[in-house]
Amino acid sequence: MITVQSTINASIEKVWELWTAPEHVMKWNNASEDWHTPFAENDLKVGGKFKYTMASKDGTMRFDFEGIYTNVVDYSLIEYEMADGRKVKIVFEKDAKGIKVIESFDPETENSEEMQKNGWQAILDNFKKYVENATP
Repeated sequence: MITVQSTINASIEKVWELWTAPEHVMKWNNASEDWHTPFAENDLKVGGKFKYTMASKDGTMRFDFEGIYTNVVDYSLIEYEMADGRKVKIVFEKDAKGIKVIESFDPETENSEEMQKNGWQAILDNFKKYVENATP
């Protein structure tokens, strides 16, 4: 398992809403400025599915990131299995500085674990920036 985390200075309600609402996911779900998420759908419940299309802004690359939820505890936990069978666990916990988001995921075999960790951390960092700069 690979784990990334960040502490976000916002309420749990705001963090949860911006993490799960497709219209917000489309605004923060990228690891760098030359990528974006032009499509997102999310049925946040056990057995529900999500699908995000991630694409390079120059149009040369795109892929779908999708999975099925296996556990959802509002404002606390999201677990899902990706289309390729890998598992992901996201924990949301309050601490003195805000909401700590801890993501753990099974690595894939095409890219190094360091590259995967850096990519997922970059997306999480982008989420933190988006939440902390979004109006309530």
